[in-house]
Amino acid sequence: MTPQDIDLVQSSFAKVVPIREAAASLFYGRLFEIAPEVKPLFKGDIREQGKKLMTTLGVVVNGLKNLEAIIPAAEGLAVKHVEYGVKTEHYTPVGEALIWTLEQGLGDDFTPETKAAWATAYTTLSGVMIAASCRNIEATE
Repeated sequence: MTPQDIDLVQSSFAKVVPIREAAASLFYGRLFEIAPEVKPLFKGDIREQGKKLMTTLGVVVNGLKNLEAIIPAAEGLAVKHVEYGVKTEHYTPVGEALIWTLEQGLGDDFTPETKAAWATAYTTLSGVMIAASCRNIEATE
């Protein structure tokens, strides 16, 4: 990720924070629409899950300038996700739902450059998480 990508992601996420509850609701609504097979993976209160999502996104977004520091947390999260039943193929609709949510929530502020920066960030972090989950699966077989 370039410094400009990081700035775009961080500045756009700052605009999401005030609407984080609505954004989380949009995200899960869209995710369950495009990937209904993941809905059973969510056992608890979806509003609480939304709070966790926004908190985690905040930590990741704020840590993008020091990616090496957030990678272990992302890897740990990936391992937990495997325990919940998350599969590699679930990362694609999650990314699609995230981008869609940002488009809806930010409107004209979600420029093509900002969208590309988010796509890069998501691809980078999901790649780390997928690799960690695959290592975990291999270690337990």
